[in-house]
Amino acid sequence: MDEAPLIGVSTYLESCVRWGVWQQPAALLPAGYHLLVQRAGGLAALLPPDATQAAHAVVARLDGLVVSGGPDVDPARYGAERAPEAGPADPERDQWELALLDAAFARGLPVLGICRGMQLLNVHAGGTLVQHLEGHCGDPGVFARHTVTPVPGTRLASVLPDPLAVPTYHHQCLAALGTGLVPSAHAADGTVEAIEAPAGPAFVLGVQWHPEEGDDVRVMRALVEAAAARRGVGVR
Repeated sequence: MDEAPLIGVSTYLESCVRWGVWQQPAALLPAGYHLLVQRAGGLAALLPPDATQAAHAVVARLDGLVVSGGPDVDPARYGAERAPEAGPADPERDQWELALLDAAFARGLPVLGICRGMQLLNVHAGGTLVQHLEGHCGDPGVFARHTVTPVPGTRLASVLPDPLAVPTYHHQCLAALGTGLVPSAHAADGTVEAIEAPAGPAFVLGVQWHPEEGDDVRVMRALVEAAAARRGVGVR
């Protein structure tokens, strides 16, 4: 049997996490991410922040990369002053995930950015962010839902051809698009909800919503299939 493609997923690195009788530093990620990779036919590997020089060695072992959701990207990364509504930055995670993207693009690895991951894809390409947006979050710790509409003719529309309600929790969005990126879905208020890089053979997609919090595996399945095709294997 062909071995399923290995999909790396970036993680948090928190200084103090409590479980059982323990309270220690921990690398962590909501389980929805690795479960979605598995449900989509891939094998999941969690990628905690590391030295940037390790990124190429890590990516060399992967078939695909997911840049996960998390804290706001440091506004300094896109040349902006910090707005009062912006959340705390995580410079080490920014640096690590940008290095992972560098390495993934250098190798032509399929990439999926989720929420923060989509925003980081845009920043990596020279784009900017709106630091505060109303109406795209639920209560603290609660995902809202709203409808997104794919742009006809895009890669995303080939995966999600019709408007759909998605789980969402973000207070930032894209401002100027990065070089080589195009919008591939919008919310009803015009917010860009997905981006992709149409030029070149590699699969590069970012979604502003959280597919790991729902039952729809199609976006992750598309990444896994692209990773399998790159390796010349099937998807289980």
